[in-house]
Amino acid sequence: MSDFTQQRHLVGARFLSETPLCHIYGIEHCGYSRDDYGRPRYPEIGRLMITDFTGPSCWTKVLEKTVRMDLMTETGTMGASHGWAFTLRYGGIPHLLDDLNPGVSDSDGCEISLPDLVTLPHCQTKLVTNVAMSSSSPHDEDCILAIKFAGPQLSLIRPAQENKEWVNIKIEDPSFFSSRAMYSNRDKKFAMPASEGTHIGYWDLGENLEKPKAQEFCDFFTPELLKSEWERLDSCVTSVELVESRTTDEMFMVKRFTERNGFNDGRMEERRIWVFRQDSSSTWCFTENIGDLCIFLSNAEPFCLKASSHQKCKNSIYFIDKSERGKFILGDKYKTSNFNKFTAPYFIPPQSYLDANCSNGSNSP
Repeated sequence: MSDFTQQRHLVGARFLSETPLCHIYGIEHCGYSRDDYGRPRYPEIGRLMITDFTGPSCWTKVLEKTVRMDLMTETGTMGASHGWAFTLRYGGIPHLLDDLNPGVSDSDGCEISLPDLVTLPHCQTKLVTNVAMSSSSPHDEDCILAIKFAGPQLSLIRPAQENKEWVNIKIEDPSFFSSRAMYSNRDKKFAMPASEGTHIGYWDLGENLEKPKAQEFCDFFTPELLKSEWERLDSCVTSVELVESRTTDEMFMVKRFTERNGFNDGRMEERRIWVFRQDSSSTWCFTENIGDLCIFLSNAEPFCLKASSHQKCKNSIYFIDKSERGKFILGDKYKTSNFNKFTAPYFIPPQSYLDANCSNGSNSP
């Protein structure tokens, strides 16, 4: 074992119990894997760069892992949660891989084979909206993996069970067809907001799966804006996500407004981000003050952390997608961002956050 490989392995092992807040920075091509005779074999491999996102810098390298290059293609990673990537391997067989987990080196990697996907009538299973898990590891006996496909299908499975099978749900309400699922540690259910945030549906592995176990209609108090600002926001593309703060036991609804810029590249940019806090009467109130909290939005499951514990800017939202990475300060309505091609737009929560997911979550970071 080379010094570099040994060092990388030890770094991965050391972080098994103390991984920080991480950012998947990208992947660099590094050739092909080799067979026993030294001959190149497919697929191509690359170095996945994982950086420590704690503090003002995001360039402190935590780990480099050797992964397949096709993991970062459009048809590679179909979704990710807590560092586990959902992908199709070996001719379309669903797998969970821990390649995005900074606490695992490439020599200790794990993959879990899942049963073939079943496509319900008038549904599709090629395009995934997002992936969510009910606990930090799919090895937990009670862990439930949720795959939300674009359209009506939601599929649930317990990956650790020996005779695991997909439970496939056809959602009747079209306002959930483009929604992203998240697991509520407080409610012990998967939750999805409707497309405009007008109501929230909750699902689990109980009965009456075609309909939500509960449905909560949302009363909103929205901000006062000038007519010109409303008109500009009305022209934006909007998306809604739910984020839970385990530190304060609060639920937030985040509404994002993106617009196409007027420059030659015509790229989509973040225009405004609104946050609504659910109060004790289940009313969603617009807020520009979430206190000593920061929210992280990426292609992975969203999460919320105590800002001062991770040297981040309080009352802020950190976001990353395939072309933009930035920070939005709620009280100042101020955004800083940079544009690039981000091949792996994922934030990974610290291990302490994941460990708290296995308990009651009340003392989460």
